[in-house]
Amino acid sequence: MDDTTPRIPPAVAGLRAAAADHGFTMSCDARTGALLAALAAARPGGRILELGTGVGEGTAWLLSGMDAAASLVTVELDGDVQAVAREQLGGDPRVGFACGDGGAWLEAYRGAPFDLVFADTWPGKYTHLDTALGLVAPGGTYLVDDLLPQPDWPATHLDSVHRLLGELTDRPGFRTVRMGWASGLLMAVRTS
Repeated sequence: MDDTTPRIPPAVAGLRAAAADHGFTMSCDARTGALLAALAAARPGGRILELGTGVGEGTAWLLSGMDAAASLVTVELDGDVQAVAREQLGGDPRVGFACGDGGAWLEAYRGAPFDLVFADTWPGKYTHLDTALGLVAPGGTYLVDDLLPQPDWPATHLDSVHRLLGELTDRPGFRTVRMGWASGLLMAVRTS
């Protein structure tokens, strides 16, 4: 079975070109993007958090699945990189951009929980994990990617992945599934 998606959001082509222009190589995999769109579509009126905007490919996939009543907050440390996403996606009233350290953002956040949290950067995944999981609403989904080894990983990164998988696999209050697919994913649904 071919698992590539034929339904790519129109903004993705421009975002990919901008990523290449900026030398940004960490954009969302298309298969992961298709999953993000499906998860967003499963939450009419949903509240979504993306940690790690990058140039906005994941953001575009999330927006493509969201209905008109849904909202998305996306957080990115690198303002120059996030500027690409703001330029191409900022006209959509469903998305709000936060620029700054994701860990500091997580620590400062005092709003309602989220139906979907996509952690695509260190904060919320390898740091501040408990804080990020605490922001997942009951029945909500937490998703992380980039868990399969990559040639450009630092030597200690695999240890971080193993530690994360150990912390999430049997975590009380969550039902998890590992997927050795796309860039390597783990999805956890809050059960209590």
